[in-house]
Amino acid sequence: MSHNTAALNKQRQPLDHLESVWLFGYGSLIYKADFPFLNKKPACIYGWQRRFWQGSHDHRGTPEAPGRVLTLIEAPGERCAGMAYQVTPDTFEHLDHREKNGYLRVFTELHWLDEPGQAAVQTKGLVYLASADNEAYLGPASDEAIAAHIARSAGPSGPNSEYLLNLAQALRDMNEHEEHVFAIERELLKLTPEC
Repeated sequence: MSHNTAALNKQRQPLDHLESVWLFGYGSLIYKADFPFLNKKPACIYGWQRRFWQGSHDHRGTPEAPGRVLTLIEAPGERCAGMAYQVTPDTFEHLDHREKNGYLRVFTELHWLDEPGQAAVQTKGLVYLASADNEAYLGPASDEAIAAHIARSAGPSGPNSEYLLNLAQALRDMNEHEEHVFAIERELLKLTPEC
């Protein structure tokens, strides 16, 4: 599958019939909402975990030297916290372009984090996933190798290290411990103490 998925997302999943849609963000969407939204709530999804296994040719790297950004991998019993945004369908014109580098939209069940007694309440929402069959997929590597890759990568949206550090801080602000992210952050800080 091509790493530019913007047209494919529109074709396979039209949303015009809906008044609004919840979008779940687990990476830069947690701290960088560069789109209008109707509502915003901390949420989580079950059965998935973050991994820095996706290449970024357009934001945190270049086609010649892609950076490393997050995708989700299936992980039964795991929980992934993030931020959910209620948006109108026309917002996906921007979002599909922003997330075009190998990500496909899929529906999933969202669980709210900030409403006592509401954790069991499920709401359908969309999430962008980059699976192993897209051209930008980089796959697993050690924490040290991923940190070294991130340390040397940059693209039109800035240094790859900025993505990692902003995400780690956003997760701390949510009181979420994410060992994969924090382990790579520790390795990055050993390589670039000035961060």
